[in-house]
Amino acid sequence: MALLRRIGIALFALAVLGGAAWAGMAFWLHLPGAARWGALAALALAAIAAVALRLRSARAGWAVLAVSALVVGGWYQTITPRDDRVWDIDVSRGVKARIDGDRVTLSDLRDFRWASETQADAVWTERTYDLTRLDSVDMLTSVWDSPDIAHLLVSFGFADGEHVVFSVEIRREKGESFNEVGGFFRQFELVLIGATERDIVRLRTNHRKEEVRLYPVTLTPDQRRALFLSYVGLAQDLEAAPRFYNTLTANCTTTVYSLARVLKSDLPVDERLILSGRLPEYLDDLGVLGGEGSVGDRRQAALITPRAQAVPEGADFSAAIRAR
Repeated sequence: MALLRRIGIALFALAVLGGAAWAGMAFWLHLPGAARWGALAALALAAIAAVALRLRSARAGWAVLAVSALVVGGWYQTITPRDDRVWDIDVSRGVKARIDGDRVTLSDLRDFRWASETQADAVWTERTYDLTRLDSVDMLTSVWDSPDIAHLLVSFGFADGEHVVFSVEIRREKGESFNEVGGFFRQFELVLIGATERDIVRLRTNHRKEEVRLYPVTLTPDQRRALFLSYVGLAQDLEAAPRFYNTLTANCTTTVYSLARVLKSDLPVDERLILSGRLPEYLDDLGVLGGEGSVGDRRQAALITPRAQAVPEGADFSAAIRAR
């Protein structure tokens, strides 16, 4: 009995420690100045009281832990996504969509002329696309550090040579930078960017100097249309009500997975949805990765950064990055 009691106390202490660590990080990220330090002090006292009482009475210890969890959880639920903050210019507008039969009009479509990573001539435009002329879907992966982690973009091509890219991103406030930890704690809202390739791809290849690859995705006309409309639906949902980004469950890759389920409802969940640099292998297993040769051959052929950097000003950027 004594051994079981010690094990029970140890497990309780671990539960308190884990809960306190989570709550402490949430307080640190969301509370300013004196409120932050007051909340952290109260949290430390509650944790000490819970463990001390548990040594005397299991019921008392669990009661303090439960009340503390309810208080912290209630506060955390007051943190709601907003769309009225002062945003960085590149994410200041999410794409908006209107459907009229086979025609989809996208407004707040980004077509910036980037001079550097942070400086651009900001151009927002509106264009109408005919879904009967939707010819292609390409996946773009953009790697800036670890080859296992990539940002995912999806580009839709039309018969007239026009391309529109959708990118699920964090919506940074002005002066804010992304961190993975904050992405677990409701620090960032989610935004769907619609953009031209000469904006969003060129920014990554020419100014951020990222390793960008373009992979054709083999879909039927009906599947291409369904995937495009799933992005349109996401744009309309985010216009109606903002959402939070989450580093694990609502990021650029997992959100696209949810959209792609309109193509195949039983798409397998796979670690490569998190290790997004391995998405070509995932698509190859599904039988939709275009190109010829091994996945390694297609990965090598997909690299477009050198071609993008060589495109002269005024040339057809989309055609040039696809030239072989």
